[in-house]
Amino acid sequence: EKRERTGSRFAARLRKQGRLPAIVYGHQTDPVAVSVDSKEMLILLRQGVHVVNLDIEGSGTETCLVKDLQFGYLGDNVVHMDFARVDLSEEVEVNVNIEFVGEPKAATEAGSILEHDHTELTVRCRVSDIPESIRVDLSSMEGAQLHAGSIPLPAGIALAMDEQALVVSVHQRRAEEEAVGEEVEVTIAVADVDDESAEVIEVAEVVTDETVEAGESQFV
Repeated sequence: EKRERTGSRFAARLRKQGRLPAIVYGHQTDPVAVSVDSKEMLILLRQGVHVVNLDIEGSGTETCLVKDLQFGYLGDNVVHMDFARVDLSEEVEVNVNIEFVGEPKAATEAGSILEHDHTELTVRCRVSDIPESIRVDLSSMEGAQLHAGSIPLPAGIALAMDEQALVVSVHQRRAEEEAVGEEVEVTIAVADVDDESAEVIEVAEVVTDETVEAGESQFV
């Protein structure tokens, strides 16, 4: 529905009422301040929906692309949305979530760490062809890195970002990290005040972050 008043105070009042402030613009038409049902819109966003039909008073139904989301200062809640008017046949650039499945062979090796460097791909396609997500099967990944340009895309969808952008990478833990939490054998020399000779005792010690940082055994 249309918003008759704008400004941070009125926007905060809308959010308390379960409405999300938004703006609709594009197609050489004046921008319109609107509000949408917060709960319904968040459900659609979680489902990967990019295009919605908005029933705007005085303008009828408009096909709109979710163009931008503004978050609160904690970054965990949407406080404002931007919608761009679109035609289903026009081409647009949009960020699409990546759905990762499977596990790379390189990540099955001992001491491996799998990192998702990108969770979205920027693609260009017709509005009617925008996918909810792009499925990436990591089990067929060769080597320790996967770049954006190596991901197969559905017909009619083109990559609109750097082909060399790193999407997934596999790293090996450093020796210091592997040592943390492992049981190692440490030799401690215990000095006997009444005896000039020192008794050598072998003990088992669990290495912690502190002992790794210290980098040396402590003598009693």
